[in-house]
Amino acid sequence: MQRRSLLKSAAALAAFEPLQSEAQENGESTALKDIPLGPNVKLTIERRGQIVLFGINRPNIQNRIDPETFESLGRGYYDYEHDPTLRVAILFGHGPNFSRGVDVDAFAAGLRKGKSSALPNPRTIDPLGRSGPNLSKPIIVVAHGDTWNMAHELMLAADVRVASEDTNFGQDENTHGRFPGGGATIRFVREAGWGNAMRYMLTGDHWSAQEAFRMGEIQMIAATPGQAFASATQIATRIAANAPLGIKTTLTSAHLALGQSEPVALSKLGEQYAALYRTQDFVEGRRAEAEGRAPVYTGK
Repeated sequence: MQRRSLLKSAAALAAFEPLQSEAQENGESTALKDIPLGPNVKLTIERRGQIVLFGINRPNIQNRIDPETFESLGRGYYDYEHDPTLRVAILFGHGPNFSRGVDVDAFAAGLRKGKSSALPNPRTIDPLGRSGPNLSKPIIVVAHGDTWNMAHELMLAADVRVASEDTNFGQDENTHGRFPGGGATIRFVREAGWGNAMRYMLTGDHWSAQEAFRMGEIQMIAATPGQAFASATQIATRIAANAPLGIKTTLTSAHLALGQSEPVALSKLGEQYAALYRTQDFVEGRRAEAEGRAPVYTGK
């Protein structure tokens, strides 16, 4: 699949007014820059109004993720988090596959030289979500073709997942003398249930988009990769039109429940709700409802 065919469905996305965020108020805002497709670009970045598209671009090696690509994605996530003009991100793969996962040889070469597998740059956010901070904005993943191992784990770390009918999922590290070390042992079990997850991780067998939907790890199946991408942009557009502080609070509350406990998250709901009542966006939402029009949220 070519980038043009993937992105043409996103061309109709409307531009939105910039918003002010906590990060901007604290002097932490940044501007995520476009990185257009090119022969030496491993991760493309395309801004579409308040939506940003991250494209893995190593189709000659099935979009396998090497340390440079992984760090670029970590920097992209960080800049997305701190860019007050962006509200939703979509991660996809250029070419016939989303990704076959980790470029084992590239990572092994770094480890042999004494380099840590951790992200070296403090201005990064782990795309696998193995360490904090959590993103306070949504990530949507579009899977198509081969979606194996680290790529499947990147999808599991996202908030919404769309797949095309041709997606071939795999978490087969145990057949190669490794194990699913990017979070599948936690998230796959949580999303699909113990038996479903272990059936595939312990055997190394691959599974289809229909099976992924049955297990509950993806939210939508589209007939083709292009239609899957179009569906993801529609979801992103719906999210971007909502109040960003409410979106942030929703994600914060859910992460708190998973990362600490449900009682801790429940104990915070009252103060979180009260804080949103004091925002300009709350007033705008009530006013728009009374006036019968779509609200225009500013993140204040």
